Amino acid sequence: MTRIFSFEDLPTADLVVDAIYEGGSAGNTSSDPIAKLLPGAGNQGGFRASGLGLKRKFVVLYSSGEEGDWPDRLDLNTGQFVYYGDNRTPGHDLHDTRRRGNLLLKAAFENAHGDAPKRAEVPPFFVFTKCPTAKSNRSVQFKGLAAPGFPGLPMTEDLVAVWKTTAGERFQNYRSVFTVLDAATVSRAWIDSLSAPEGTSAIAPSAWRSWIESGVYMPLTSEPTKVIRTESEQRPDTALKAAILERVWAHFKDSPHAFESFAARIYQLSDRRVIIDEITRGSVDGGRDAIGRYLLGLSGDPVYAEFALEAKCYRPASDGVAANTVGVREVARLISRIRHRQFGILVTTSVVARQAYEEVRGDRHPIVFICGRDSPRY
Repeated sequence: MTRIFSFEDLPTADLVVDAIYEGGSAGNTSSDPIAKLLPGAGNQGGFRASGLGLKRKFVVLYSSGEEGDWPDRLDLNTGQFVYYGDNRTPGHDLHDTRRRGNLLLKAAFENAHGDAPKRAEVPPFFVFTKCPTAKSNRSVQFKGLAAPGFPGLPMTEDLVAVWKTTAGERFQNYRSVFTVLDAATVSRAWIDSLSAPEGTSAIAPSAWRSWIESGVYMPLTSEPTKVIRTESEQRPDTALKAAILERVWAHFKDSPHAFESFAARIYQLSDRRVIIDEITRGSVDGGRDAIGRYLLGLSGDPVYAEFALEAKCYRPASDGVAANTVGVREVARLISRIRHRQFGILVTTSVVARQAYEEVRGDRHPIVFICGRDSPRY
């Protein structure tokens, strides 16, 4: 059972990975748990830094998971955390933000790619996500201690300025990539020491000390204990995601063939190594709505695995209406079309029925399911 820290216990609590820290009952910013848990972090906003100037004591990265234009994402398998900066409206320079969050990101990533003395100037980043409880809608979950950058990712790709357009106006924001480190618990003693004039690095988590001293990341990786998602785990986990999914289904429900191109693009957005070669015609698709390749080798010496993609624009569950699930028949149709050394992709606005899911995983068919909850990483 997930550990829950009460609002009253926050000032003395350690930071435990995946533990929940409850908010207060006042119904305003005084009930914010992060401000009480980490004094100096502030009680609102997604980017919260303690201290003055660019040399901060620590930084909190808070994600509600409800901003569709800024899809922060934590990959539990690899420990990679993607976080978007704080220039989220037109009319400002990339670094001209009220909280100076993007300036801090720029400085932190520059120092992260330097030597040990430079890395020592990087503040620890604490990652939290929204996690409402019965007692407070402001409760949060601690996802880990993070360092800028990711193993094997070039320094030209871990902090990238991306363009967005809102109401016809263009602006830039940072897309930053962090590594959540293998630190199951961040002690209260170290948290308190960060506010001292000279922080005590000796009591810092070993994964953080190792990164500072050597630049080597020790990611918190976790292998799933189950490979069959329940229907609830395939559905959107926020109201915003459910609304987006409903809009997609309503748009394509009367033209399922048009959904095929959309589904292929969704898969392509989920992984940079995906190449879509052809969207097949509905009357002659042979059970495949799209075909493509997945890059396995180096870009200069590529090796490809071919795949077949099937798209199902089925009604998702909403307002008491049951979902039209993808069943054994639909999945079996895709499996029968996969040739030797190929794999299959099934993209649906709905969910995959448990029996179909169990049969695919039990028989170890190479099928990737992209369901209503799943969204592109980039």
